[in-house]
Amino acid sequence: MYRYDEFDQKLVDERVAQFRGQVARRLSGELTEEEFKPLRLMNGLYLQLHAYMLRVAIPYGTLSSRQLKMLAHIARKYDKGYAHFTTRQNLQYNWPKLGDVPDILADLASVEMHAIQTSGNCIRNVTSDHFAGAAADEVDDPRVWSEIIRQWSTFHPEFSYLPRKFKIAVTAAPKDRAAIKVHDIGIVIRRDASAKLAFDVYVGGGQGRTPLVGHLIGEGIEAGDLLAYLEATMRVYNQYGRRDNLYKARIKILVHQIGANEMRCQVAAEFAEIKQHGALTLPQAEIDRINAYFLDPAFEKLPDEDLTAQRKNKAFAAWVETNVAKHKVPGYAIVTISLKPIGGIPGDASADQMDLVASLAERLSFDEIRVSHEQNLVLAHVRQRDLFELWQTLDKAGLGTANHALITDIIACPGLDYCDLANARSINIAQALSKRFADLDRQRNIGELKLKISGCINACGHHHVGHIGILGVDKKGVEYYQITLGGSGAEDASVGEILGPAFGEADVPDAIEKLVDTYLAARQPGERFLDTYRRVGIQPFREKLYAAH
Repeated sequence: MYRYDEFDQKLVDERVAQFRGQVARRLSGELTEEEFKPLRLMNGLYLQLHAYMLRVAIPYGTLSSRQLKMLAHIARKYDKGYAHFTTRQNLQYNWPKLGDVPDILADLASVEMHAIQTSGNCIRNVTSDHFAGAAADEVDDPRVWSEIIRQWSTFHPEFSYLPRKFKIAVTAAPKDRAAIKVHDIGIVIRRDASAKLAFDVYVGGGQGRTPLVGHLIGEGIEAGDLLAYLEATMRVYNQYGRRDNLYKARIKILVHQIGANEMRCQVAAEFAEIKQHGALTLPQAEIDRINAYFLDPAFEKLPDEDLTAQRKNKAFAAWVETNVAKHKVPGYAIVTISLKPIGGIPGDASADQMDLVASLAERLSFDEIRVSHEQNLVLAHVRQRDLFELWQTLDKAGLGTANHALITDIIACPGLDYCDLANARSINIAQALSKRFADLDRQRNIGELKLKISGCINACGHHHVGHIGILGVDKKGVEYYQITLGGSGAEDASVGEILGPAFGEADVPDAIEKLVDTYLAARQPGERFLDTYRRVGIQPFREKLYAAH
């Protein structure tokens, strides 16, 4: 993984010292909250319903054991003993005291971490495939390119004050595990006909108030031209993006209004201008330098293990089936650690759990942890012979839930329990649904089903691209929940369709049960929920759900 050089460390240390002075002035009353707000947002500090919230960047979702242990230490010392992993592969502390934040940032800096550009109208944390460097289907390691983009975009003078926040995701596999088509810019790395790396650039995706799927704007961009093409795209947005209307300021609105073809032409013209002046060519030497940080660990030459004896343990067999994926190297496996225990809070992990995962990664997975946009943790390089021991240890700590990609692997934002933007709670709905569908055999019979919940239209819970999406709304001070069907954040990206009138909190579990029953009655062999929905359409689900209304 990438390690700071002297410039990185100096930059982060200087930012910590700067913010320490700003906090001191706010606490003394020298700065008003209005004056302090843009300063704290540049350091990832939000003021929410009950307390401050600090959002920590985890670039492309990759952590070392040392870093995860520091995150656990901060949760234990400065917060309430836990933290929340987000759909942006970040981590949030929900209860820090303002006076402690400079010390938290200093602790983060000591392990090469920060909270810079996790908020504000800038390029946010670059996200990527959480199986990067381990997946059997990838053509290159997308973390290399994510790191190059991170270095290019950090404190970029042209893009520090964009019309609105900006999000980039990168994948290098035909199976999209990074939801690139619902980002402002999504990048797919592939091999062209001559086996050279080529970059397809999708622009204008996003969720929130106006959910849209991105358009292919740049096709087959060469590696050396990647940053120039991204810069061209950003310049077009910076010049023409709306600044007079908060709700129309994202690049997706610009692409929607002028059309994908016009956006393609505008970017092409800007790209040609950059190329003409010879600027921003990415040297192969720099690509090689960054690539050296992401070389494969020292894999052993191992045969694939026969786990027949261990699979006699039914719980372990179920966990292997759902939470263990194929690795590119024989004898190894990719393990998803579910942060969705039955009845738990999606994405939350205690300090003790983080310490445990860090220690397991140190011992069993080359000292590396990944954070997925699905709010789970991943050990990317586990020897197959260690899987049973790993599962036993995780299970004792409440981390062995065998539900990855099943109906209880719910994505949910913190909602109205924390967020001052939310209209309704999300956590309670996630917990109720988790308990309703707790039976593991039933979950496995249902099969893959992406259930996602947001507490407001900002869609931090990605409800628009859930196979089943749930959106919290406010009706005269009462919380209701609107249901959508048919969304996907994968390579077959789509935005879900609203079913009909919203439901009260108590009615949501029954409503979801009816939808699942409708799917089970209609599905054909081998179909997932999404497959059945796309074949039969929304009407059978709508009729079943509202028959008694």
